[in-house]
Amino acid sequence: MKLYLVLILVLPLMGGVVNAVVGRNLPRRISEWLACGVVWGAFVCSLLAYGAYQSPVKVELASWLASFDLKAPFSLYLDPLALVMVLMITFVCGLIHVYSVGYMAGDADYARYFALLNLFVFAMLLLVLAENLPLLYLGWEGVGFCSYALIGFWYREEKFATAGRKAFIVTRIGDTAFGIAIFWMFQLFHTLSITKLNGLGFLMPVGVVTALGLLLLFGAMGKSAQLPLMVWLPDAMAGPTPVSAQIHAATMVTAGVYLLARMFPLIGTSTTVQAAIALTGALTAFYAATCALAQRDLKRILAYSTISQIGYMMLGVGCGAISAATFHLLIHAFFKALLFLAAGCVIAAMHHEQDIFRMGGLKSRLPLTFWPFLAGAVCLAGIPLTGGFFSKDSILLAAWEKGGPLYGGLYVLGLVTALITSIYTFRMVYLVFFGPLSPALSSRPLGAHEGRGNSPVPRVMELMLIPLAILALAGGLINPPSYLGHGWLERFLSGTLSKESAGAGHAIELTLQGVATVVALAGLAVAHIRYGRGRGRAISAAVQPATGITAFLLNGWYADDLYRLLFIRPYKALADMLWQRIDEGVIDNALDRLAEILGRMGRGLGSWTSGQVSLYIASFAAGGALILGYLAWTVW
Repeated sequence: MKLYLVLILVLPLMGGVVNAVVGRNLPRRISEWLACGVVWGAFVCSLLAYGAYQSPVKVELASWLASFDLKAPFSLYLDPLALVMVLMITFVCGLIHVYSVGYMAGDADYARYFALLNLFVFAMLLLVLAENLPLLYLGWEGVGFCSYALIGFWYREEKFATAGRKAFIVTRIGDTAFGIAIFWMFQLFHTLSITKLNGLGFLMPVGVVTALGLLLLFGAMGKSAQLPLMVWLPDAMAGPTPVSAQIHAATMVTAGVYLLARMFPLIGTSTTVQAAIALTGALTAFYAATCALAQRDLKRILAYSTISQIGYMMLGVGCGAISAATFHLLIHAFFKALLFLAAGCVIAAMHHEQDIFRMGGLKSRLPLTFWPFLAGAVCLAGIPLTGGFFSKDSILLAAWEKGGPLYGGLYVLGLVTALITSIYTFRMVYLVFFGPLSPALSSRPLGAHEGRGNSPVPRVMELMLIPLAILALAGGLINPPSYLGHGWLERFLSGTLSKESAGAGHAIELTLQGVATVVALAGLAVAHIRYGRGRGRAISAAVQPATGITAFLLNGWYADDLYRLLFIRPYKALADMLWQRIDEGVIDNALDRLAEILGRMGRGLGSWTSGQVSLYIASFAAGGALILGYLAWTVW
């Protein structure tokens, strides 16, 4: 098992280092297949680790941080939660790497791209497998750095570089809270081992556990783009589309959910923390779904969708349903990676056009993209019998079971969000794939590029969609509803997480699933009427400038403007005041005046000089005579 864990980490790290150091000197194919091969090698090791797994394993590889009573070795911990995350990360990222070979075929900076992509996988795997918080924090910051470098990959354009900086700065805010929590936990418990910390919560007052939980929640808000630190993720679309798929599906944004799930035995003892997590998730899910409803950019729709779906996972964690949240995390990884990669195919075919109101007719021209995209869409919308339907329903069921005014209200809010999700999902499908053929696609011939055959996009890109589509549609089999028996995921995770509820009765579960079915189909009907049969009216209305509620949602509830008003402008005004009035007006001016006075004094003294040595000697003699005369008078 130790060998498998080491190889899972070392292989992506080795690929990233080799490509970073000598990748530009290697033939392009070798660089590409090295990057892909190390991730698939890590996936094979993950499968072998799963086959050999019997009980949680702790492996200490080396001494790392050791000073007095502080000990944080480089140790790894594999339990069912970490194992399912590792399997998902390596598999989905492996597909994204192969897809990138086709997507980045025309980019000359391939070595840097694949080096960062490999390092991104390594950092996320380190985060998941870390046995102590400093090591987890190292992986946490690693995914933050890689996301910054990949979001701003085309840094020569200012808007792309700005998007990377924005992601880096906003997530650092949450990371600061997480760092404070780590120091505080060490002060309280004198250990940073995650497994030990999770067993020591009963030693602390509830208020202390609540404060620690809120700090960890704030850290998760930054990484997982939850309210109020959600503003960086829509702008993260500046990077290449495979990067968006990796950030949104398999790596960075799931880190916050994983952190809260991993630390739940400690922080879950506080009902206040549970309520805060659930409330944050439900409100974020609703907020992002409403924003997606008005977006025109295909990738921004999917970005807001990610924020919304992560909100559902947070809701599941807040309800104590860790297995349900993990279930949705896995299914979401499949269908969101599928949607982003399919969107990349659409954007490539549309010659980098991303406005969905300028698309149409792609169903017949991109059939290998349309059907997988539709599979991802029905999962996102929660259409019955898909993986997304069962995973989302398990979270809503947990909220219903929790009961009370708060969780009952969050259940209703989750249903409303599901309705909006179904509407904006099929709005996207109808506008992109149905209707008349887009002029942007019909104006250029097909098959103009090597390896594309009869498709406007490289065939390797479309082939990567098929396994994701199958997993998204059939993913519900890994954790079916309780009336069909306990699924593999729930059995596998049992005993490693805090005890969850016994489950509602089958009649209640079927009833709630029926309600969810009606909601999802109602959203489909609304989208069909508005954007299917009424496509022409919708496109005509979209030509006009956005006003009112549409502008409000299109601009993300003006969250950026609010932060600019509350934080950026006051900070800039303070900086200007300190610069112009304090630094230049007081400090620089005082030093300048002092220098000027000293300069005048020096020039005045200098004016007494004549340059004649004889005069200087006579003056010196006269001064000496005066001193001697004064001394003689004093003695007499």
